[in-house]
Amino acid sequence: MPVQFVYGNKDFIKDVRVNTDNISVLACESRFDSAIQDGWTDRMEKGVLRYHLGDLQTRILPGPCGFVAQLNVKRGMERRKPQEILSIQQNFNTKQFNFNKVNPDEIIFEMIKESEEEHEIAHQPYKTVVLVNVSPLEFGHCLFVPDPAHCSPQLLTRLAIQAGIESVLLSSDPAFRVGFNSLGAFASVNHLHLHGYYLKHQLNIESMPVRPLLPEKGFYTLVGFPAGFLFYTESEAVKDVASAISHVTDFLVEANVAHNLFMTRGCPPCEEDDKLLRRGVRIAVWPRVSCFGTKEESTLNVALCELAGHLPFKNKTDYELATESHVIETIQHYLLLHDEFLQLEKQLTQHLMML
Repeated sequence: MPVQFVYGNKDFIKDVRVNTDNISVLACESRFDSAIQDGWTDRMEKGVLRYHLGDLQTRILPGPCGFVAQLNVKRGMERRKPQEILSIQQNFNTKQFNFNKVNPDEIIFEMIKESEEEHEIAHQPYKTVVLVNVSPLEFGHCLFVPDPAHCSPQLLTRLAIQAGIESVLLSSDPAFRVGFNSLGAFASVNHLHLHGYYLKHQLNIESMPVRPLLPEKGFYTLVGFPAGFLFYTESEAVKDVASAISHVTDFLVEANVAHNLFMTRGCPPCEEDDKLLRRGVRIAVWPRVSCFGTKEESTLNVALCELAGHLPFKNKTDYELATESHVIETIQHYLLLHDEFLQLEKQLTQHLMML
């Protein structure tokens, strides 16, 4: 029987700041961080992961984007072969690998939210199982899998988005990030899941300027590279913002537009003057060009990490020779054309206004 991690709104960490080294000013580690980090480290030491992840060689690429490049050769060599993806709305296939087939030792815990009103476990249609990622990108790399037995394809739901945002709020460490790759956006497994991991380097997305679209729904456009949308929420509005994000991703799925999401502690929109404030969560949504077939193993597969400014490299040569201009050129290849993005911005704004 997996360990249960029961939490409520009272467990959200609201007052988080960072210093210039991206370290939280809070002295104590949260209960959530302890559960993730201790469980993940235990599995690594027991050999559950495919390789032992040490301190990854890391460098910040010169330039205004502040890209964080990391060398992770073993992930490129030893990760599971990605599935062939042919459609953003591809059906779940029980014959392919899915998270019901994992080694039970990979399970860290099950997340269950407590009802704040009735002081009992809330009745939910599914639970969220937290697994170690056996081919980790970084320290603590785990997978959030909403009710694996439900066999949901890789299509975001409101509850999955809400669980992702809440996991960031449960962490007192601003280095904890959560992300999602849709089908056609370099998702490797067609079974609903989000990624979570720790990256102790600041990313531009945490404080990037924004332009308001519907601020009453937490909806903005990023003013900077790469072009995308941004939602922002603090602990009191998680459910409403998760619902708005879900309406956006549902719209993208219906329009057959692939997309990546990235959730991280960040400063409030339009308050970028205080760039060290981290009391809320920024959720970036990047619509992008679809990539179908078997996931290519190129130098830089542009997915949730790369769009957020975290660049995992599979070989030392590419890692050492990478430049900001080359990375921008590579990422730009996967983004929508400017006119297409502006048209989508207009459509999504109108769509959310009608709700």
